Amino acid sequence: MDVLKRIGEQVKGNPVVIYMKGTPQFPQCGFSMRAAAALQECAVPFAYVNVLQDPEVFENLPRYAEWPTFPQIYIDGELVGGCDITLELHASGELKTMMEQAVAKSEAAGS
Repeated sequence: MDVLKRIGEQVKGNPVVIYMKGTPQFPQCGFSMRAAAALQECAVPFAYVNVLQDPEVFENLPRYAEWPTFPQIYIDGELVGGCDITLELHASGELKTMMEQAVAKSEAAGS
């Protein structure tokens, strides 16, 4: 399967997904650590992809949404941004609302 198609399926198939270096439990960069911690503090389930374990995704994800850095956070199929934007949304309370709405929409759609 084409890697961009696979990324698209991951983004559309999960209400919230973070592409990060490492895992939420064992992040392998400071930016990924802070972004994953913000998502975890929202207490809403999310998926993750460890880009260090998937060289194809690591090389091609920046082309998917024209965003050059990691982590990348997608909510409801849309790129939210990276670490700084995620932390700003978390501080304002918007991140939790966005995540809850995406999960509710996904559950209502039966996916």
